[in-house]
Amino acid sequence: MTTQILLAGSGGQGILFAGKFLAYAGMMEGREVTWYPSYGPEARGGTSTCSLILSDAPIGSPIVTQLDILIAMNLPSFIKYEPNVRPGGLMIADSSMISETSQREDIRACCVPATQAAYDRDMKGLANMILIGRMLKETGLFAPETVEPAMAKCIPASKAAMLALNLRAIALGFGE
Repeated sequence: MTTQILLAGSGGQGILFAGKFLAYAGMMEGREVTWYPSYGPEARGGTSTCSLILSDAPIGSPIVTQLDILIAMNLPSFIKYEPNVRPGGLMIADSSMISETSQREDIRACCVPATQAAYDRDMKGLANMILIGRMLKETGLFAPETVEPAMAKCIPASKAAMLALNLRAIALGFGE
């Protein structure tokens, strides 16, 4: 089984970190993984994307062509990448930042007010993890016991206190 994922938004929304977390989770479950970050020259506010491929077989190319999963964190990303979600695929959009909804009937579209939910719960900057939690709920992509060790691997020792907060944000997105 191969899953092609794209996370897209603005610089500073944690797109690359979320992608790194998914890549570690995939590796911890023994899958083949590609992680391909891309961002504009701006430190914050520029375009940021991260594509991943998770597979049970060797991956021939890191290029993501037809998305199985799209996580869109801003309107330009929603507009640009929503057409690339394959029929039957999943799109999760941060409805706090995206005023439009998908008109496609051939995909599963979930609107999650992640940025507002993070703000309301004093989790500023963790909308990305709320969306990841929703993706995990919708897909069952990883075993629940993989989440904490994968997150621990992504967080540097100097920010170890962020582990519990990130896990709380994932749980919030999962609906716990």
